[in-house]
Amino acid sequence: MYGTRGRRLIAAAAAALIGLTITACGSGGNGGDQAKTSTATTTNTPTEAPNGQIGRAFTANPNIVSPHSISFDSWTRLAPDKIAVNFQTGSPECYGVDAAVTETSASVTVDLKSGTLPEAVGKMCTMIAVFGTLEIQLKAPLGDRKVLSAK
Repeated sequence: MYGTRGRRLIAAAAAALIGLTITACGSGGNGGDQAKTSTATTTNTPTEAPNGQIGRAFTANPNIVSPHSISFDSWTRLAPDKIAVNFQTGSPECYGVDAAVTETSASVTVDLKSGTLPEAVGKMCTMIAVFGTLEIQLKAPLGDRKVLSAK
């Protein structure tokens, strides 16, 4: 029906199409530029939520797997030396948070990290966003210091 020449053209076209597909799927756009990522830390100033916009309570978990910094949207003053940061993360059945706090005379910088709970590694997790809150005990009263998010 097609002859030898027709079969060769079809085979060549199929090979070219497969090659283009592999090339397109393989190009993640990083081009090996991963070494160029910045390690500089930036901070932002979340808003104070004086009415206590408290989300679902999370407990700091230093054992989270693959932690990565996340920003928090707002914060609440709970006591002179205690604040709560309000953030969005995944389902608390699968994801946890931890925080490192740097206090100076002018600011309190919170490096909030989110990661997978150790008991959830390898399990199926629902992809939902949860509004959460983490209470943070400060070393000194907050006073008029600024609260900053490390991310």
